[in-house]
Amino acid sequence: MGLKEILNQIDTEIAQLQRARFLLAGGEPKRRGRKPGSKNVKPAEPAKKKRTMSAEARKRIADAAKKRWAEKRKAAVAK
Repeated sequence: MGLKEILNQIDTEIAQLQRARFLLAGGEPKRRGRKPGSKNVKPAEPAKKKRTMSAEARKRIADAAKKRWAEKRKAAVAK
């Protein structure tokens, strides 16, 4: 009998004893997670490529934002 088999047997006995303890204490043990032996596993999604932006595009966006904020400041001062 190998070490893994002994550990599996011990784990099985521990699980049985824990169930017995819960039943004697007056409660049903709460199951958490998937059912034992479940094959329902979510497939791993491929990593998404990081999108890059050219320096020209960043400058266009920055200029547009500066223009918007300038118009907002101008409108606030006019009030």
